[in-house]
Amino acid sequence: MKSTFKLQSLRLLGAGLISIQLCLPANAASLDDLFNAAKLGDAAEVSQLVRQGMDVNSSDPNGNTLLILAAREEQPKVVAELLKQRGLKLNARNSAGDSALMLASLRGFTGIAQALLDAGAAFDHPGWNPLLYAAFEGRLAIVNMLLEKGANPNVLAPNQTTPLMFAARNGHQDVVRVLLKAGANIDWKNDQNESAESWASKSRNTDIVELIQAERKARASKLRVEIN
Repeated sequence: MKSTFKLQSLRLLGAGLISIQLCLPANAASLDDLFNAAKLGDAAEVSQLVRQGMDVNSSDPNGNTLLILAAREEQPKVVAELLKQRGLKLNARNSAGDSALMLASLRGFTGIAQALLDAGAAFDHPGWNPLLYAAFEGRLAIVNMLLEKGANPNVLAPNQTTPLMFAARNGHQDVVRVLLKAGANIDWKNDQNESAESWASKSRNTDIVELIQAERKARASKLRVEIN
């Protein structure tokens, strides 16, 4: 009798341990599934897991939220789904300080950047921001989009570099034209004592040097006319 009772107790204990073991991996797997769905573009899976109680602002060990992951991996359907969710932290930053809009701007994902801007994402903040990233990489459509929204063309990176200076150094002639038209400061120097013109010259971007010189003359001429 005692032997039978012991056997039954062991079986119950074993079943309980198995249940616990099954429950723990299931929760961990659910979070992994959520991240993978965001990165792979499975909007339906993301929506279902959020409805089941997963946090729409869940983040990975690097601080990347679902929205940041979806924007980084160019998953517009997931971005659109997440933007529908109540309580979404639109301007969350990862451990590197990047938001979803910043990464979309850096990588040139125009549609995602537009969706985030339409949803009210912050774009004109101090430090690294979407316009600096877009100018650095020559993302003309996004530069135009941000300027139309009212982004400051003279915003400064932490090293005091402007969008014009990045575009000039990296040879993005069309972006330079747009920024000059928007009133970008031609003569500003960063903490390396470099200007847009000097950086363009060192990078042998002679067409951009000529653009900047022509703009300087045009502005000086306009100023003389206004004074007279």
